[in-house]
Amino acid sequence: EVVPTCERYAVRRLPFSRLADGDVAFFERLMPGRVITGQEEVKPFNVDWLKSVRGCSQLVLKPQTTAEVSQVLRYCHERNLAVNPQGGNTGLVGGSVPVFDEIILSTALMNQIISFDKVSGILVCQAGCVLERLNEYLEEQGFIMPLDLGAKGSCHIGGNVATNAGGLRLLRYGSLRGTVLGLEMVLADGSALDCLTSLRKDNTGYDLKQLFIGSEGTLGVITAVSILCPQKPKAVNVAFLGCQSFAKVLETFTTCRAMLGEILSAYEFMDEKCMELVERHLKLSSPVTDSPFYVLIETSGSNSTHDEEKLNNFLERAMASGLVTDGTVATDYKKIKASHLRERITEALTHEGYVYKYDISLPVGKLYDLVTDMRARLGHSAKNVVGYGHLGDGNLHLNITAESYSHSLLDAIEPFVYEWTARCSGSISAEHGLGFKKKQFIQYSKPHEAVVLMQRFKAMLDPKGILNPYKTLPSAH
Repeated sequence: EVVPTCERYAVRRLPFSRLADGDVAFFERLMPGRVITGQEEVKPFNVDWLKSVRGCSQLVLKPQTTAEVSQVLRYCHERNLAVNPQGGNTGLVGGSVPVFDEIILSTALMNQIISFDKVSGILVCQAGCVLERLNEYLEEQGFIMPLDLGAKGSCHIGGNVATNAGGLRLLRYGSLRGTVLGLEMVLADGSALDCLTSLRKDNTGYDLKQLFIGSEGTLGVITAVSILCPQKPKAVNVAFLGCQSFAKVLETFTTCRAMLGEILSAYEFMDEKCMELVERHLKLSSPVTDSPFYVLIETSGSNSTHDEEKLNNFLERAMASGLVTDGTVATDYKKIKASHLRERITEALTHEGYVYKYDISLPVGKLYDLVTDMRARLGHSAKNVVGYGHLGDGNLHLNITAESYSHSLLDAIEPFVYEWTARCSGSISAEHGLGFKKKQFIQYSKPHEAVVLMQRFKAMLDPKGILNPYKTLPSAH
């Protein structure tokens, strides 16, 4: 049974208005047939993907246009009704579901591609477009999306931008803070802000879109996105390697970066426990076995002969110097399998019972020490402690599994995990955001003055606090 969010985290409901029949009637007039009120129909929108938190909203709205979002927010602002913006609901920190009875504003029907320029590679689309659908559309034109993540089949681009999602291509194409060129947002009072520019260079005043990228729906609702898309690489190769120690994983990365240069597009690592869980729960077999650590390297380039030669030279060097004990360069069929192994670790972990998830940025040399220390600290009180992630950008996914949720286990993990991270000057959230579960720990990564300034931005843009309340920032006192 999913514990209601407010019970597990002992939060009190703020004095927002309660939904009345007149409110529902207004929304039904505004968007007939796109207002969901049935208890069973609303249920899936109230529970997060991990099934770890649950809200109790009684109303889901599905606007199709920015004008409709604008009218919804203007009305909610006047009535003091709280709103929970929701994309594909694939978030991992409880940011995309209500805490109490907030109205859910779903972008599911805002899924139109507005334009694509094949010369510049600039795509403009509504916020509810599913990442995988966008990628399929672009591939037909010879381009790809600059981000890729395990949830691509259901996550929305607006949600990706709102959470500044990272994913598997960040090493090559950078973060959304660089690839998003413009946004259209609706503010809490219903006013629409059209900053949907398609210019690579625009140096006029403050870069307002950056405030909304990563703001997790607390400052405004993103309704459309303009994003720079790279050309589809003509040649993609994947190498799957086994390393005997984390020190070897690091050395392999240094060698790999030096020898592969501009064609390196991903460098992912996972420990043997991850691999064991993927094989056991998802019945996927690994092309390389019996190693304490595994590395997935992806290259993307324009010349397959050149790229394969580079990759083979690197592998020869890595094997000859003992950095890598086993390895395979993937053919097309194996390539898909190898990438799946890494992408589906999150899914495999959910079969283990309750999962405590941590998404942390650390200096690369210290990345795995946290996993080792946590294993020693928890001993038999946890079922598994595993580590995997985007080594190329210093991002560790630390996952701890147990048969079921336990408050005493949580107390043993937190705040220890955040104190450990803060001592290394790391970030307590590399890419998942703070959402509901991590907001009270922001001080481990940001100075008090920065948090106060964030609260002032929130108060200015959303004076009544109706947008995604109880999330991202600790409440201002």
